Amino acid sequence: MKSVLLASALSLVAAPLWAQDQMTLLLDWFVNPDHGPVIIAQEKGYFADVDLEVEVIAPADPSDPPKLVAAGKADLAISYQPQLHLQIHEGLPLQRVGTLVATPLNCLLALADGPIASPADLKGGKVGFSVGGVEEAMLGHVLKTHGLTLDDVELINVNWSLSPSLMSGQVDAVIGAFRNFELNQMDIEGVPGRCFYVEEEGLPPYDELIYVANPDTMDTDMIRRFLAATENATQYIINHPQDSWEIFSGTAPELQDELNERAWADTLPRFALRPTAMDVGRYAAFEAFLHEAGLIPALNPVSKIAIDVTAQ
Repeated sequence: MKSVLLASALSLVAAPLWAQDQMTLLLDWFVNPDHGPVIIAQEKGYFADVDLEVEVIAPADPSDPPKLVAAGKADLAISYQPQLHLQIHEGLPLQRVGTLVATPLNCLLALADGPIASPADLKGGKVGFSVGGVEEAMLGHVLKTHGLTLDDVELINVNWSLSPSLMSGQVDAVIGAFRNFELNQMDIEGVPGRCFYVEEEGLPPYDELIYVANPDTMDTDMIRRFLAATENATQYIINHPQDSWEIFSGTAPELQDELNERAWADTLPRFALRPTAMDVGRYAAFEAFLHEAGLIPALNPVSKIAIDVTAQ
């Protein structure tokens, strides 16, 4: 009898007092330093501390995550502010609920020792891109700042081969390159690049990477806890950059190279220190930019595009 009671008591001690809530997060791409706060929150137990079990999934197709969240197949996806504006106008039920990377990463990239010392030098040149629509609008705005239009350049779809197409001479510049990756990649290859930062060339600043959810089905309590955990992770990363790099890179052999280590260092100052914080003016200004560029038919109120979940 005593042994039975002892076994029962031990089973109660071993069992959790409550089950953790389960969430699914879809990344925008394969795991890379942009996702640092998510991976560190996972590895340091910050998700567990707020009673969350987060399944982190890298997509087979980077265009799928927002669509899957809109369809109710996942709780959250990492996406891009510029694309979110377009997707809402396309009818997808999506809203920004938090920020991961709070500055643009996109840049107009040329060779450091090449003939393009200014975007004005692109007149008659070739510019590579990967994603139509927003990237073309961004390029058009940059060119306009320098007295040019899209008619002054030849656009070439390089199918995600941004830095290789530039280094091989196929194009004179590329739009859509990330300053924390392509710049480092080119430098490692011995062909340094020069970035023209879009926010310094007339574009309204924006959040590069955001968390999006379906406003019709989202669980705001779980999202608040998720963002609190990633905020703790970001604080750890800022306070312990080397230790956090070792934790992050230790999760997969393919992360343990010079490119990822350089990208990690360059991405740290761009992580959102307050992932729930929302700049209403920033979202309104970018919506207006897209409308002026003819990419959206009307202006949505910011409340339809983004929310502060702590105020819900």
